Amino acid sequence: MRKTLIIVLIIGVHSLAFGQHARRLMNLRGDWKFSIGDREEWASPQYNDSDWEEIYVPQRWEREGFNGYDGFAWYRKTFDGKGLKREKVHLLRLGYIDDVDEVYVNGVKIGFSGSFYPNYYTAWNAERQYVIPPELINYQGENLIAVRVFDQGGEGGIYSGEVGILYLDEEFKDSYYLEGLWKLKVGDRQEYARPDFDDSRWQDIMVPSNWKTIGIFDLNDFAWYRKKFTIPANGKLDEMTLVCGKIDDFDEVFINGVKVGETNDGRPLGRSGSYAKLRVYDIPKGVLKKGENVVSVRVEDIGANGGIYEGPVLIMPTAEATRMARRWSYWR
Repeated sequence: MRKTLIIVLIIGVHSLAFGQHARRLMNLRGDWKFSIGDREEWASPQYNDSDWEEIYVPQRWEREGFNGYDGFAWYRKTFDGKGLKREKVHLLRLGYIDDVDEVYVNGVKIGFSGSFYPNYYTAWNAERQYVIPPELINYQGENLIAVRVFDQGGEGGIYSGEVGILYLDEEFKDSYYLEGLWKLKVGDRQEYARPDFDDSRWQDIMVPSNWKTIGIFDLNDFAWYRKKFTIPANGKLDEMTLVCGKIDDFDEVFINGVKVGETNDGRPLGRSGSYAKLRVYDIPKGVLKKGENVVSVRVEDIGANGGIYEGPVLIMPTAEATRMARRWSYWR
């Protein structure tokens, strides 16, 4: 039987993994292109925004001349990929946004916070930080950030905090970051573990986050998560470990259709402690491959909220995961 390493954390791992180890590379404070309204093509790098207004970021849009406006608006900003580091993991930090946002890099959605109607859920007090998938970055020239914002009331917009591109320290070399946009489907079918299964019509969800952020309350049932990620030609494949965050309540985890671990203490709501365990699973040799890979997570919720609700979520060298466990927690 494969051993499963369970870590009980003493401190918040999400802030530690992506906060203290991140260094600012590019400052994006300043003038951005801005338009009220909502059109899908505004996410595209090919769209011509030369006649758009300019607005300072971060600042409430009502203080930038759009007094009294509630509703949709878009921000656009270009940056030079030559300033990024190919060997690093890059994070886009957008401070605080009132109320809901979707974020695109070069026309591809990389994340969102809050929920638009009909399942409106504000995230006005949550700091935005999104991993930029390396395959989306043009390292030779111009890249586009597009931010779709909905404000229900108040002053609206990207209103405060640090705005820029950061990179992670060398400590996380050879790791594959899985936090960000995943696919979710309520229900339970074993074929959802297959790497070739078509999940294109599944609901988007941010990982880590709780189901309630997308309007799912008190499910008390099964749901599946799926995430595709790319390992480059020079990427590390062997002696790797999946850190899959904290999951409420039970889970089975598959990579490319192969089960790599599970956590289920079999206890009922109120007695079960599985929800508090950080999932850390060794990946058998030969499971990871160059190119596209798929992580599938079967989650069972037995009460209250559910989902992959806390990070970190990444694949990292086993030796590094061992050192991480020694620093952050104790073995159980």
